[in-house]
Amino acid sequence: MSQTFTVAELAALTEAKSVVGERQGGLKSIASLSEAGPDDLSFLGNPRYVAEVATSEAGAILVPLDYAGQPRANQVYLRVEKPSYALALLCGVLEARLWPKPAAGIHPSAVIDPTAKVESTASVGPQCVIGPGAVVGAGAVLEAHCIVGVNATIGADSWLKPRVVIGDYCVVGARCRLQAGVVLGSDGFGYEPVGTEIRRIPQIGNVVLEDDVEIGANSTLDRARFSQTVIGRGSKIDNLVQIGHNVRIGRHCIIVAQVGIAGSVVLGDYCVVGGQAGIAGHIKLGNRVQVGAQAGVLEDIPEGQFVNGTPAIPFGLERRLVVLSRRLPDLFKKVDSLASSLDSVRKSNP
Repeated sequence: MSQTFTVAELAALTEAKSVVGERQGGLKSIASLSEAGPDDLSFLGNPRYVAEVATSEAGAILVPLDYAGQPRANQVYLRVEKPSYALALLCGVLEARLWPKPAAGIHPSAVIDPTAKVESTASVGPQCVIGPGAVVGAGAVLEAHCIVGVNATIGADSWLKPRVVIGDYCVVGARCRLQAGVVLGSDGFGYEPVGTEIRRIPQIGNVVLEDDVEIGANSTLDRARFSQTVIGRGSKIDNLVQIGHNVRIGRHCIIVAQVGIAGSVVLGDYCVVGGQAGIAGHIKLGNRVQVGAQAGVLEDIPEGQFVNGTPAIPFGLERRLVVLSRRLPDLFKKVDSLASSLDSVRKSNP
């Protein structure tokens, strides 16, 4: 943690319902249950590690309300509703202290078009470029080397990490967070064969991020061929994700690393797409659909389904097929044996 907290401070910051045990001295860092020492805070975030709580040397451990064990000498348990979330509350405080919000103002090396509007409480870092007609809202932060295109908008309190590119006419809502290297509003992948050539189709739409969207490092979101590519309020996108033109993602979705979503796909609200999954173009996923890692979605998925595999099918069926596929070598051996036996019978009874 690089800072020292008392047990009472940790209890308040993590919204602990109770503190079990006693401890002298503060806590200085965060570590896993198996690696923690007497000056560390740890947590039970996954039931599979429950056995490690009793042997952990951590000075304090965040445990769920129903955890029945008792702490050792000079050790405390902070009982919380959700240990992972409680730790996140603490990490939010640490993040603000370790990486404080830059002071408002414009770095002398930034290039800002005279027609752009940058609110006085915004922070614009070294060598940023802000184009004609662009708007940077109150409290927004642009770290070094960010580019904001013509008539693009950055909402209030949004934070762009280094080298983020916001294309012309694109819109970033309030409180969005874009990690390093994000490209918003690159051309959609639109081409048309004409005779012996492949001609580029101009992409004249934009990308719109609604409020509280977060996007991981080096992810790319293509501008629409026309109209908008839209990411719904509160959705979270991991690193190295590719989202094609005219895609519409609903509210509070989670898109994990290396997912590829082709053009004109529609995702409902609260969908989850696992890492390296691919979704073919012009497909619709209903609300609360879950797509397993490395799945290939080739057709519409109704609301509430969990699919896996390529082509993606209901998770339970896909798991049964995987189990059965492992039995195929034995099945072929049995078929070969039966065929040999049948041949022997035919030869003995011509």
